[in-house]
Amino acid sequence: MKARLRSRQRGISFIGLLFVGVVLAIAGVVGAQVFPTFIEYEAVTKAVNKASSGTSVAEVRTIFDKAANVDNINSVKGSDLDVTKDGDKIVVAFAYEREIHLVGPAFLTLKYAGRSK
Repeated sequence: MKARLRSRQRGISFIGLLFVGVVLAIAGVVGAQVFPTFIEYEAVTKAVNKASSGTSVAEVRTIFDKAANVDNINSVKGSDLDVTKDGDKIVVAFAYEREIHLVGPAFLTLKYAGRSK
């Protein structure tokens, strides 16, 4: 009876372990390329919120460009911002795309959009 219980093995096979390892490695590489774009999105949002304190379109764009220089933002320029007025408040909106090359002809396209608070 004991021999029967011992012969029944449980766990993952070597091929299964390799498959899981490859999937985790690919997810890690893609995640490592996506993470900096998310950090840049957060910096753009912070700069847009700071720029919304301006009183004119030119001033808003200038404030954003200065903040973009400090935070090393390359995806959005001050001229790309959509500046509108909502009542007495200036609202600054932005939208941009980032492409990450995966392999061969495959790309991962990330679309970011936001507006000031």
